[in-house]
Amino acid sequence: MMSSKMIFNIKQSNTHSTPSTWSKFIPLGHEDCFMLPVFSLLIYPGAKQPHCFYSMDPSDRTMLGDKASQSHGGEKPHIWSSLEGGSRIDIGKQIFCNRSLNMRNIVAIGFDMDYTLAQYKPETFESLAYEGTVRKLVYDLGYPQELLGWTFDWKYMVRGLVLDKKRGNILKMDRHKYVKVAYHGFRELSKEDKVGTYGNTFIRDSFDEPDYALIDTLFSLAEAYLFAQLVDLRDNNPGKVPEGADYPRMYKDVRAAVDLCHRDGTLKQVVAKDPKMYINEDTSIVPMLKMLRNSGRLTFLVTNSLWDYTNIVMNFLCASHTLDGGITCKFDWLQYFDVVITGRHALLFRIIDSKCWCFLTFHHLEFAKPGFFLEDNRANIFEVEPESGMLLNTDNGTPMPQVGSTSPKMLPKGLNKRYRVFQGGSVGHLHKLLSIESSTQVLYVGDHIYGDILRSKKVLGWRTMLVVPELEREVELLWELRDTRKQLRLLRNERDFVEDRVHHLKWSLKFESLGDEEKQNMISSLGELESQRDQVRLAHQQAQGDYHQKFHKIWGQLMKTGYQNSRFAHQVERFACLYTSQVSNLSLYSPDKCYRPSEDFMPHEFHILPS
Repeated sequence: MMSSKMIFNIKQSNTHSTPSTWSKFIPLGHEDCFMLPVFSLLIYPGAKQPHCFYSMDPSDRTMLGDKASQSHGGEKPHIWSSLEGGSRIDIGKQIFCNRSLNMRNIVAIGFDMDYTLAQYKPETFESLAYEGTVRKLVYDLGYPQELLGWTFDWKYMVRGLVLDKKRGNILKMDRHKYVKVAYHGFRELSKEDKVGTYGNTFIRDSFDEPDYALIDTLFSLAEAYLFAQLVDLRDNNPGKVPEGADYPRMYKDVRAAVDLCHRDGTLKQVVAKDPKMYINEDTSIVPMLKMLRNSGRLTFLVTNSLWDYTNIVMNFLCASHTLDGGITCKFDWLQYFDVVITGRHALLFRIIDSKCWCFLTFHHLEFAKPGFFLEDNRANIFEVEPESGMLLNTDNGTPMPQVGSTSPKMLPKGLNKRYRVFQGGSVGHLHKLLSIESSTQVLYVGDHIYGDILRSKKVLGWRTMLVVPELEREVELLWELRDTRKQLRLLRNERDFVEDRVHHLKWSLKFESLGDEEKQNMISSLGELESQRDQVRLAHQQAQGDYHQKFHKIWGQLMKTGYQNSRFAHQVERFACLYTSQVSNLSLYSPDKCYRPSEDFMPHEFHILPS
């Protein structure tokens, strides 16, 4: 028999005096008809059982559908396949589904490295990136020395923002591309300025390149903050910026400085010396990879990072699970992948058949991830000797004996398999060497909407999972503020009710034949209602502003802009089959799980749901 905690409970609360009450399905009002699963499943104010998978007991904010683990009182979650696993998942660790995905149909699972397998610490890594970029601006691009004294607030910017290069503005938009929050540098634009700039046009702006820059990766937060600082510097002290440096030029300089940091290895050399200072340790990654491989899945790694840096980072992440318990055997982590792709400004692949380990490295910029994801990419493949980096010729990936040798070079001692490293190639090589018959047999996990998810989804048809580290805190706050969300909805309903009465009285005064006394009474009532309307409007606006500032003092919820899904949330919904806060959350679910989305609701459905 089904547990009582798995039965839908969508009855209207008797404590609500207003008519609109499907509290489980309406977070802030009926406009939220296109909600992401994290909101439509979890956090509905006034709901004791908002979804069949959830118990809303404050002591039990967990999922009960799939047997997985929950960290109670600081306990570490247990992998699904372990004896201790298989009970509950904390809301911050759950995987949310936009499109049905049956893992039984997945043959290969691929991972990005940076900000996916390797979660960087923003307080150290982003600060390092910021400081390196400032130094490049000063010493290479002619900006004033005073920039060296600037500081970086790593909490200020969020993903999903759009930089207006021409005007020096930073924008947050809803899913319809309407600008809801706008700053010029660090100065908030008034409603009049915002509407005058972005609202009163005959042709809607697309908010795309080249006039706009999309802040869709965590790597971009430092450059967005620095751009805002330069906008303020130019406005207040135009003589201090290089001659001719307008807003677009300053953004271009920031991007050039960032590229210089990556090109000369400034950032990654520092990280490589002390990975623990810049990268979060996650001891669940290796058990997750082992479980996936034991379930019969192939696994591969795709990263823009170079081979030497990839090797250091992956050794750090897998250090406690290497063959000798340390990090001295520097290729041990390869046993957890069938293919690894790292890159020189692009990528390296490791491709495997039943006899060998292989790596593909894309040397030139044009072979970056977007190029790799093109099936008809005719890139050549060169073998790379991992320890020396020497390039060797191959016959379309088949080892070729070198002059003076009759067989390909063998692997270093200590590994159970032979492996080879390649530079070049394309996704066609990957499909062939992994024996992939259909692109829908691949699940790719990454953190970048455009570089990882959109390309692999639209170009290849791979299934996708987006890693959103910010999501864990967001859903926890949604839970804590569920009563506030209920009050916001009630205030909005009251505001609508009072405004309707004001409109009706004004209509009656204008078009109805009324006696003097009746007309005077209606005028008096109208004055009272207008005063009440203004009070409710102010209370609602203040409460909504306070609510959003709980998530972020400037930009509010990551996934919301007012009552609408944000532009970032819309992208997640469009391009990510699954999304979650950490890649290792996969270890909390059965590798054969069938992920199913929540039901979509349109506004006309909310008030006629069955009781």
